[in-house]
Amino acid sequence: MKVRVLGCSGSIAQGSRTTSFLLDHDVLIDAGTGVGDLTLDEMAQVEHILVSHSHLDHILSIGLLADSVLRRRRGKPPIRVHALEPTMAALRMHIFNGAIWPDFSRLPTVEEPVLEFRTFKVGHTLDVGHGRRVEALPARHTVPAVGFAVRRANASDVDTPAINADAANGAWVFSGDTGPNDALWAWIAKNPTAHLVVETAFSDDEAYIAKLSQHLCPSMLASELAKLPADVAPMNIHITHIKPGETDAVMRQVQALGSRHTLRALQAGDEMQFN
Repeated sequence: MKVRVLGCSGSIAQGSRTTSFLLDHDVLIDAGTGVGDLTLDEMAQVEHILVSHSHLDHILSIGLLADSVLRRRRGKPPIRVHALEPTMAALRMHIFNGAIWPDFSRLPTVEEPVLEFRTFKVGHTLDVGHGRRVEALPARHTVPAVGFAVRRANASDVDTPAINADAANGAWVFSGDTGPNDALWAWIAKNPTAHLVVETAFSDDEAYIAKLSQHLCPSMLASELAKLPADVAPMNIHITHIKPGETDAVMRQVQALGSRHTLRALQAGDEMQFN
């Protein structure tokens, strides 16, 4: 499997795109402004959109993508948009309401819409086809939110001890927007993880903003990583959601943590391979 980073910035500026990942060629994980860099043919191949939460930087392109591909997807099943019930309610009330944007779950016709809304709960596992499953992980944010873990469908349904685990054959995990989150690290401790995409939105100079907005800063990330048992295999940790212009400052503080894991700033265009 492959994840391509379309956007991973905490906001917009020239060269900065907000959160969106493309799993293989047909699954979007969040739909921020990065979706706009896909070609029309690539957009038309999307079959699922998994939404971590309702904030604009993660959902902005859902309606725009639907409008762009409507004609190319005539006669095909609708694109399935998966989200928590409160997230879905926010999308229906505030976005697909006819005032901000048309309701593409009823267009071009009620019988054959371009979008289909489906809800899930934290802990549920979604089947997105081609032997892939996506588990909704807990996140702690200012609105109901989740992270996601992507694995092969034939992976064990039972949590496996991380000791001596081969992380290279593990999951791709996205923290979502989150503050301190014991449940995320408990999950990673029991499940081999090849790639962890974890947000660190602010530098330590703005730790108070991170706490108020339920994001992480480097010192908070250090406290979170310390929750992992010592026997957890080293991971590739990709830092995401940094605000435009702040990457150097945040990453200096992240690198100073001296972690045994590989820590690097995520960039649009990056690709992550995993089994």
